This record gives sequence, structure tokens and C-alpha cells, in this order.
Amino acid sequence: MLAPYKQAVDELKVKFKGVREQFKHSPRHTPIEFVTGRVKPVSSILQKAKRKNIPLNELEGTMQDLAGIRIMCQFVGDIDTVVDLIKIRNDFKIVEEIDYVKHKKESGYRSYHMVLEYPVQTIDGEKPVLVELQIRTLAMNFWATIEHSLQYKYSGQIPREIEERLHRASEAAFRLDEEMSQIRGEVREAQKIISSTTDSIHKPNS
Repeated sequence: MLAPYKQAVDELKVKFKGVREQFKHSPRHTPIEFVTGRVKPVSSILQKAKRKNIPLNELEGTMQDLAGIRIMCQFVGDIDTVVDLIKIRNDFKIVEEIDYVKHKKESGYRSYHMVLEYPVQTIDGEKPVLVELQIRTLAMNFWATIEHSLQYKYSGQIPREIEERLHRASEAAFRLDEEMSQIRGEVREAQKIISSTTDSIHKPNS
């Protein structure tokens, strides 16, 4: 059952890495830092199915994260750029999207989520599979990775004190993202001024 999902992950990773390479060979800023992907382990699938009372014969239509792709960005603004790039593609369909960047979860989690319906070509014909796509900054990913490991350690029952510290850490990570974006903007403006001044100096008098 999972074979088409692995194929979808492999193909989408190649496609999104291809987008990154195109930007690298252009004068524009590259919004994609790197791309990862995975198919949910069988043990995790069974645990989630039991927890959410999902019959095994309904997994493919109900569990939207059997396959997952994650796109990492340097800056918060890059997330919007990647989302826009995805929306103009016609090799898959966007089934659902949730903006946890502007509307964070209560835990402090931030990321932009999309569920894609991707057509996999199999020996039995075309098979559409659902793929969860997460787009986030490096800082958001660092926080989410730590939070996920703590959820696993405490079996989903993280002590209140640690929850509060995690929330504060989430806000600190987001402030870091905002500060780095502001610095980037100021550097770009300075570069424009320097470039304009240099052009004026070297421009021949008429």
C-alpha cells in the first residue's frame, strides 16, 4: 500500500529540489534552503489509526500524512514565495491549506501546511495519493523538532512548566526570524544605495 506514497515523496523531492536549482542559476534569491521527505513508518501509522479510531481499510482516504514533504526556508517571506510557486503548478492539486505561521497553534507551533493530491503513475495506471507538505523556516523547524521529541518522550503529556517554556521559545524563535528578515531588508536597501551611488560616479558627463 505504501509503495505509491514512497514514489510520490521521491518524485516531489526531485521536483522541489529542481525549483531550488533553477533559482540558484538565476540572479534571484533562492527561497528554498533544502527539501526533505518521508513515508510514515508502519508503527506510527498503526498507533495513529488506533488513537483516532481509523479503520485500516480507510487509511488512504483519511490519513493525510502517510507521505510527507518538508520545505525549509531561510526567511519568513520565503514561505509566501514558495506557496505562490506551488499554487501555479498543474502537476498536482491542492486539497487543503492551513497557515500556522500567521495563526500559530496554541502550543506555539508555526508552519504552513498544504495537502496535495499527487498522481502517481503505476503499472496499474494512475493512482492519486495524498501528500502533506510543510513549509517553514529553519528556526520554526528547530523548535518543531524539539517539541516533537518531547511529545514522544512524555507520551503526549508534556508537563505544564515545560509547555510554557516551549511557548516562550517559540516566540523567541519567531522574533529571531523577524529580526533576520529585517536585517536582510536593510542590507538590500544599503546595497541599492551603494549601487546607485557607484553608477552615478562612473556615469560619463553629458
